Amino acid sequence: MRNLIKQFEDLEQMREYVEETICAQNELEVGVFPISERVLLRGGAPCGIYFCLFGPREVRLSAIWDTQRNTVLFYGSSGDRLATVQLGSPTSLAS
Repeated sequence: MRNLIKQFEDLEQMREYVEETICAQNELEVGVFPISERVLLRGGAPCGIYFCLFGPREVRLSAIWDTQRNTVLFYGSSGDRLATVQLGSPTSLAS
């Protein structure tokens, strides 16, 4: 598992990074497989975003942006955490 520090100008840049990272980790071509996202709630308030890439043979690969810790956690198809990325300024991703 690797820990990195990244900073993005906006939410769209982060979305692209998440897709590119998931594809690189799993040797997939970017833009070929659908990816979805869903806002996560805790106590009725947003606390993150769940990203899910639907790969070949019904494989699901995911990442979670934890807005409270300002990190992105990447997970493999078996649910193992593959990487943790610490983001820069929390306010840099306001959508």
